[in-house]
Amino acid sequence: MKPEHLITVANFGLPGERHRHAYEPGDTFFNQLVQAHQGLSEAQSEQLNARLVLLLANHIGDLRVLGEALALARESLAPGDSA
Repeated sequence: MKPEHLITVANFGLPGERHRHAYEPGDTFFNQLVQAHQGLSEAQSEQLNARLVLLLANHIGDLRVLGEALALARESLAPGDSA
């Protein structure tokens, strides 16, 4: 699937902010995400992920973007993967 509305290239940062390397803001977010999960049980971690998804989905709001994100995420799962 080739998304029509979803941004799939690195898009992290603050408006007007420049970085030496394009991946630096993404690293910052990844570190924040890891820290948010530290000390949580597996169930709490799953709840945090679910809440984060809903908060960000509400912030995005565009159902076209959200639909493409869901389809790409689902498509990326290996056949036979199960929880």
